Amino acid sequence: MIQRESQDAERMEELILAAVEEIFRDQDLQRFLDWARDAIPRFLEVDEAELTPEELNRLGALLGIAIWNATPLPAQGYQVRPVPTPSAEQPCLCGSSRAFAECCARAGDLPEMPTDLVWELLLDKLDDSAIQDAVNHQAIPEHLLSQVADRWLDDDRPGRAAHLLEPLFDRDLSELDGRYEGALDALCDAYETLDFRNKRQSFLRRVTETAGRELQAAAWQRISTSHIDEGQFTQAEAAFEQALRSAPDSPANALLEITLLVAQHRDQLARERARFWRGKLRRNGQASERTLDFLTHAITDPQDALAATHADAMDPMLLKLRDWIEAHHRRPLPTYDFERARGDAHLFFDEQLPLFAEQDLPLPPGTAPNAPSASLTPPAALKRIERAWHRSFTASKPLATQLSSLDDGDIWDSDGWLNFLNHHPQAIDSLDILDDLTTAIEEHPESRLPWLRVRLLRPVFLRAQAILEHSMEINGRHQLPWSFPDNRPLLRLLLRFSRQSAEEGPPDAAGALLEQLINLNPEDEHGIRADLMNHYLRQHEDEKAVALARRFPTDVMAELAYGEVLALYRLGHTERAAAILHDAFGRLPRVPRYLMRKRIKRPPLNHSHGIPGSDDQAWLYREAMRDVWVSEPGLLAWMNKQTA
Repeated sequence: MIQRESQDAERMEELILAAVEEIFRDQDLQRFLDWARDAIPRFLEVDEAELTPEELNRLGALLGIAIWNATPLPAQGYQVRPVPTPSAEQPCLCGSSRAFAECCARAGDLPEMPTDLVWELLLDKLDDSAIQDAVNHQAIPEHLLSQVADRWLDDDRPGRAAHLLEPLFDRDLSELDGRYEGALDALCDAYETLDFRNKRQSFLRRVTETAGRELQAAAWQRISTSHIDEGQFTQAEAAFEQALRSAPDSPANALLEITLLVAQHRDQLARERARFWRGKLRRNGQASERTLDFLTHAITDPQDALAATHADAMDPMLLKLRDWIEAHHRRPLPTYDFERARGDAHLFFDEQLPLFAEQDLPLPPGTAPNAPSASLTPPAALKRIERAWHRSFTASKPLATQLSSLDDGDIWDSDGWLNFLNHHPQAIDSLDILDDLTTAIEEHPESRLPWLRVRLLRPVFLRAQAILEHSMEINGRHQLPWSFPDNRPLLRLLLRFSRQSAEEGPPDAAGALLEQLINLNPEDEHGIRADLMNHYLRQHEDEKAVALARRFPTDVMAELAYGEVLALYRLGHTERAAAILHDAFGRLPRVPRYLMRKRIKRPPLNHSHGIPGSDDQAWLYREAMRDVWVSEPGLLAWMNKQTA
């Protein structure tokens, strides 16, 4: 039934647009009514066997008059020119040749159509000069000016859009109802594009303080969404709660709550809330078919539901890349070779001490602490594809241990590399190409969207890990040092994967990836040992924390130096903990002060940010781990005594 209603609405929209186009031809009422009596019944697919010719004429004429009366006429400054109701003796407008009193007057008042409905359809069809003419004549209903603003925003004219909309809100905002939500969103979009951050915040604050409940809810929704985009979930939840108070039955709040939960990777709760909202909105009848479809999808897969919802607004190139990844990421896995190091490099890496004893650190599949060092080498056919790929994909590899590419042009400006992928499905087998794709994705403006990361990045990361494990099953376990350039694409992929896993949870998954990385690359140029140490301490894996610290006995990372102290204290080895603390305090003396004080001012950011021994380093460690230190009874008092 809903589908039938939707089809009927679409047919009516098509009819109105066809009728308006006919009116615009010469804006002559009589010629339009001649057209309407003939065309409208056929357009509506009326069964001629059920109505007489006179009834068909009446249907076409009366519906045509309703459309004419609601249509803004260019020759009249885009104002309407309604047909006056005939007097009793005048000929009826339906064309029956009878007097109006003896014909359609008996059916009651002439049918009416909202002018707003015609404007909504017309604004998508008028050219720019006609739109501007209508704006100049102040003919467009105020609450529909948002459609004009959206159009100008699409044309990269945010200043013009803001100038159009600002007067709407330069009044008592309590006068505005929910019809102005589109204008609020469009004005905020314009401010964001213009980088008028303070102006946008001031505007939204004013709306939340003085507008009616519907606009207040829209403003709080906008504020919550901004916090979600910035990863500020506590603030986003607070704004969502305000939006919910203002409009508890708003379908927009349903979408916002699911978005907020998915952004935090709380997918199970998102499914439960989607089920709740679907039932609630079905009962009160306030949701569109599209909203209910989204909630139904979210009950099964909330990440995919949000990706589908935003597909229309996403960069088409991202969608093409998503489709390519989904089509090919399950291909059979290739087998990489491990080219053993030769000469001095071979001796250096193979003679390193083991990273961990087997009993101290159970290893993830495919890694081993004493494995020989090697360079990961793709099959010959893949090497040829990679050489061709780099002629299409011109962005540089990240410099040194960074994860962003050099500033040598936006790879998203052209799609030649996407065309290459479409012609080479086997490119999904190349770790080198997968490394480039993750760099491109993460540098796209929309890369922080959680559902996009799940749909694009996760399959790539999982495939890279699967290629490694498959190759090690065949060729044996090896270390893959960062110093060998061929290993860097894989190590970058796994490093990115560990960071995404840390955001998504659960902790064990991220921890396993960190263990895998540090065993593949024991020199740890990326400093992931700091994250691994904090992970161990949060999970109360104190023996592993001590083993990790012993591998880097003079480390200038606060996480290693002081993490060992915490682990030993928990294990009851207080004498050893005191000795390690004395050594750590000698290298990094500012850390205890920042840990022990309940309140302390953040140091100003400067060039020493993160430099060993700096206030910034001590502050960052406090921010990351003070809650763990505080939770250990007596620890901070003991530290205070030891460092006094």
